[in-house]
Amino acid sequence: MFVQPDLGRGNAVNTGKTSSNVVWHHHGITREDREELLGHRGVTVWFTGLSGSGKSTIADMLASRLHDRGVLTAVLDGDNVRHGLNGDLGFSPGDRKENIRRIAEVAKLFTSFGIVNILAFISPYREDRDFARLIQGEDDFIEVYVKVPLEVAEKRDPKGLYKKARRGEISSFTGISAPYEEPLSPEMVLETAESTPGECADRLVSLLEERGIIGSGRR
Repeated sequence: MFVQPDLGRGNAVNTGKTSSNVVWHHHGITREDREELLGHRGVTVWFTGLSGSGKSTIADMLASRLHDRGVLTAVLDGDNVRHGLNGDLGFSPGDRKENIRRIAEVAKLFTSFGIVNILAFISPYREDRDFARLIQGEDDFIEVYVKVPLEVAEKRDPKGLYKKARRGEISSFTGISAPYEEPLSPEMVLETAESTPGECADRLVSLLEERGIIGSGRR
């Protein structure tokens, strides 16, 4: 079994697999060096929720607010990642699991580089989201449940996917023909049937300030 080295503040975690005959290389510039240069901490903000809940919209608004304050961000979106890195994966339970595993590892790297990385993925399985948290550690991972009633998400249907799923044109569609497991104890719940995307983004900025990840106001 391979014990993955600590990339900064996160805990070393036994991931159970790695390539053979490889040794972790420790670089001269540390995570702390990068964070000092940037003036803020690295962290993963992981949005989960049904299609149409508002994850991508809020993620973009959060990134824009942070960018205006001099915070380095990266946004990873489910559809965009499947155009490249995960373009070989489908939507079976096994492929969904591998999709999130890869993204979780990318997120950990981004966090170690001092970046506030914002991820918008349905990520329907609790076990997979728990893995994403485990490999980083509690201080480096913020789970945000973008909560919306199914009927509201289906009414929004910005990509027309619910209509296709109802007609049987899409199999294993989360919320219709595939399960979604709600988070048990996320750091924040955003109910987008009751709050605007801007209000949700503002709440997240406040949370990042409270946790000391970013400073208050523009640096």
